[in-house]
Amino acid sequence: QVQLVESGGGLVQAGGSLRLSCTASRFSFDYYRIGWFRQVPGKDRDWVSCISVSDGSARYAESMKGRFTIASNNAKTTVYLQMNSLEPEDTGVYYCAADLGIGTCQDLSISYDFWGQGTQVTVSS
Repeated sequence: QVQLVESGGGLVQAGGSLRLSCTASRFSFDYYRIGWFRQVPGKDRDWVSCISVSDGSARYAESMKGRFTIASNNAKTTVYLQMNSLEPEDTGVYYCAADLGIGTCQDLSISYDFWGQGTQVTVSS
């Protein structure tokens, strides 16, 4: 069973930064694609970014380009989402998700088999 744990959420003022982490228990992400999604109450989870850990290729939702960066550590045991220039609209619960495979990572939540419990990000204006 793949277990994912997110951390790094919190309360930050607009314009500030946070770094979220997604860590797997007892294994590395070498052959996984990892996605980050955001959810606000009453709405579906929105795709934020993803990375194919095997080759480091990354994708971003349009509104995140230039502000967010996704990367893995050298050991490929943690995937980070560095979030800069945060806006109130970035508020939500952020989930990481894992999909076993290589190649282009996916922007659909249905593509991912394993999910973390989420971490709250609140950006105040």
